[in-house]
Amino acid sequence: MISEGCEQCAKGGKMVLFVYGYCDQRDCFYCPLGENRKNVDQVYANERPVESDEDVVAEAELMDALGTSITGGEPQEALDRTCHYLELLKDEFGEDHHTHLYTGITGGRENMRRLSEAGLDEIRFHPPVEQWGALHGTEWEEILYIAREEGLTPAFEIPGIRAEEEFLDFLDEGAADFCNINEFEMSDGNYRRMQEEGFELKDDHMSAVEGSHEILETMGDHEKVYFCTSVFKDAAQHRSRLKRMARTIRREFDEVTDDGTLVYGKAWVSEARLRELGVPEEFYAVKSDHVELAWWLLEEMVEEGDVEKGEIVEQYPTYDGTVVERTPLSAGPGAGSGQSAAGD
Repeated sequence: MISEGCEQCAKGGKMVLFVYGYCDQRDCFYCPLGENRKNVDQVYANERPVESDEDVVAEAELMDALGTSITGGEPQEALDRTCHYLELLKDEFGEDHHTHLYTGITGGRENMRRLSEAGLDEIRFHPPVEQWGALHGTEWEEILYIAREEGLTPAFEIPGIRAEEEFLDFLDEGAADFCNINEFEMSDGNYRRMQEEGFELKDDHMSAVEGSHEILETMGDHEKVYFCTSVFKDAAQHRSRLKRMARTIRREFDEVTDDGTLVYGKAWVSEARLRELGVPEEFYAVKSDHVELAWWLLEEMVEEGDVEKGEIVEQYPTYDGTVVERTPLSAGPGAGSGQSAAGD
């Protein structure tokens, strides 16, 4: 089974709204947060630092978001802020803008009521791993029913540390709608602690932990259990989100790759030189100290000697615009005799 929130993630349609970097409940050895997000008060919409409501709306529009996932840290520990952004998103994009929230605490009825009234659709609980197998009869069982009574869809979202049949019991009893299991992963934020706990990377893999798939032998056949692999997160979720963003912001001359990156040319020439060469206005953009243009056109111009040098740039279509690769171009000895305007 895959939930509505997960369907949108698979399409790259979920904006990730990081509302609060603190989590006072426990210091989980497997917490993947990096130093730039852990124990900070800064809000992020995807990669964009949020300084105003307009930043959140702009990021959602940039990726043509279908919905939003609320994460942290612990979003319930910044409940006023969390509810504010839920209301903002629903007001701006309508009730069909699906929202889900990850939480490692129960929170209680008042929190569930406030989250529901603010516009939250789905809440995904992550109980402490040391309590797995002994959740019945505790606040973790109670909160599932409370959340549903308050109009939320209750579910579990857990890392694939080990199989635990009690989660299946909650599904069969109707307390939880589904259980997502994330492939157990190492990250820059948890690598040292994970190794201290005896976990190792899977052979030939960048992040997946050895043995994480073994959880499927016990839990994988249940119709309400979904196993989210690290490959799926990268290939489907992340890449699809980049493609959505690239389609939204691409200029006439940008090429969108299969990975969702943008490719264009960069040259240090004047606009007058481009006009002299007959380059149509829609094929370039003038920046403060350079121009950006169709990469294939720049390559041809360098080969012909019309432009002395430049580079082909591949970058993410994200707010921070991280550059993936730069490929230098320069006119060879046999290039044409066209006048160079490099440095103009």
